[in-house]
Amino acid sequence: MDAVVNIAILPVIQMLLWLLKIYEWILIITIFMSWINPDPYNPIVRFLYSVTEPVFRIARRYFPIRVGMIDLSPILVFLAISILRRALIYIAIHLAM
Repeated sequence: MDAVVNIAILPVIQMLLWLLKIYEWILIITIFMSWINPDPYNPIVRFLYSVTEPVFRIARRYFPIRVGMIDLSPILVFLAISILRRALIYIAIHLAM
């Protein structure tokens, strides 16, 4: 029974790791877009902001870290993703043993 659970959970962990990597790229694109001030009515820009802004808002609410005009919430989000990824890898390694 234990092996069946491991076989079922490992692909889920792999998919979550893959989704986290995609979300990191979305974050990077959003950060670069904030430097160039894109058209807010562009559908791609709206999608990227709709996906990242709720997470940034949570980071800003609980950790309001700003240095002048620079918002450091993306760094906190990257840190949280890194911690989550390490936890998932740790779980996957211990399930594979």
